[in-house]
Amino acid sequence: MSAATIIVIVITVVMNTAVVIGDIVQAKFVIANSREVGVPDAWLPALAVLKGAGAAGLVVGLAGLPLIGILAASGLTLFYLTALIAHVRARVFHSIAFPTLFFAFALGSLVLLLAA
Repeated sequence: MSAATIIVIVITVVMNTAVVIGDIVQAKFVIANSREVGVPDAWLPALAVLKGAGAAGLVVGLAGLPLIGILAASGLTLFYLTALIAHVRARVFHSIAFPTLFFAFALGSLVLLLAA
């Protein structure tokens, strides 16, 4: 596994871990953004579990089970693609950079894992 792959995956894991914490503690910015794009507050715990599972799966992929890492990166890529769609549907463009960045790192992790 290349250094670039490891760096991108570690950044993806850290980013997702941070946002999972935000979901769990129901940070004001998380609640505000979710409401703005039409995501009910009650979904936040489930979304945190999905993001956390993705981050954990990437760690497992780094630890020697690449198929788990590929599946985790695929799940995160689809998750953030859905977040981008939610932002576009709700016409919330002022905060679209965040799901775009998360999508880019998830997709980058997927592409690099597939290339390894």
